[in-house]
Amino acid sequence: MSRYPLSTNTWDDKELEAIQSVIDSSNYTMGDYVKKFEIDFGKFINRKYCLMVSSGSAANLISIASFFYTKNPMLKKGDQVIVPAVSWSTTYFPLQQFGLKLKFVDIDLTTLNYDLDALKSAITSNTKMIVAVNLLGNPNDFDTINDIIKNKDIFIFEDNCESLGAEYKGKQSGTFGVIGTFSTYFSHHISTMEGGFVTTDNEEIYHILLSLRAHGWTRNLPKKNHVADKSDDWFEESFRFVLPGYNVRPTEISGAIGIKQLEKIPLFLKKRRENAKLFIKLFKDHPNYLIQRDIDKSSWFGFSLIIKPNLKLERKDVINVLQKNNVECRPIVTGNFVRNDVLKYFDYEIHKELKNANHLHENGFFVGNSHKCLTKNINFLSEILS
Repeated sequence: MSRYPLSTNTWDDKELEAIQSVIDSSNYTMGDYVKKFEIDFGKFINRKYCLMVSSGSAANLISIASFFYTKNPMLKKGDQVIVPAVSWSTTYFPLQQFGLKLKFVDIDLTTLNYDLDALKSAITSNTKMIVAVNLLGNPNDFDTINDIIKNKDIFIFEDNCESLGAEYKGKQSGTFGVIGTFSTYFSHHISTMEGGFVTTDNEEIYHILLSLRAHGWTRNLPKKNHVADKSDDWFEESFRFVLPGYNVRPTEISGAIGIKQLEKIPLFLKKRRENAKLFIKLFKDHPNYLIQRDIDKSSWFGFSLIIKPNLKLERKDVINVLQKNNVECRPIVTGNFVRNDVLKYFDYEIHKELKNANHLHENGFFVGNSHKCLTKNINFLSEILS
């Protein structure tokens, strides 16, 4: 038995009843439950258009694709986009798959988001997009980022897959970019088994996403749309393809579960933040570890610990202690992503030195957070790491 699990199940009888209601309906493909979840999700984050997909990774994929298919393309092959050196793999993969040139920028060792001075110096006249990743629940400093790109032809794409419910100055994270993406995977703030969201206030992009999500066809488009002239002939429009799309549709079961999960999100966030208060109290001034500094109102996906520079403490020894005491842990997402073998397939450059990302890569790890009270778990963690 784990003394401190990485994640815990957020379901109860309500989710099981929701699954049964879909089974009873005999309609398992994307339908009314998904649509209601999309409406409810939009109300929660205060975003005009919300599109559920099969995963957060799929959300990133069709988001990047959509920028190529606007009437005045927002991106084209070879464009330079700035990315943080630390994120999840499928933040980066769609960028590579669409032929974009990535510029990797260092992160701040406390917030785990961009080193803002490095970000500012990385921008050139060739920069078209900034990928803002809200890591482990922590929103970016969007005032500073927007000030950096003010009067420049640069837009923000926001990967918020780890940070549902986080806020920056009273506004939900995932709503600062032209597009924001979310994940509802098992270990995240709410779980629909697998699932994700793409959100935007841009109607043209929303219509493109509707087509890309389901095969690139016109069937799911409204009669008046920004993608194609759509006739009233339902038969002709059934299998009419206008964009090189995918099939990343969610199931009705995921939609029905999501409706119930979203009802619980305020309590989930409240408990995660209560757990974070104790974690901060115990580790804020720890002699061995740096912990993540909340930029504004984190939703605390998990709790990161990074061995302070110039200590003789070895991470492998710390991980051994955690394993022996049944405390689950993981690397801080991919670590420094440029140190992964897959980079041989990328067109990329590294901006200056990724000093902080390298230190995190070799000395960082994180433990879980949950919608449940973790007082005993966090106190136990403090004891074994002391």
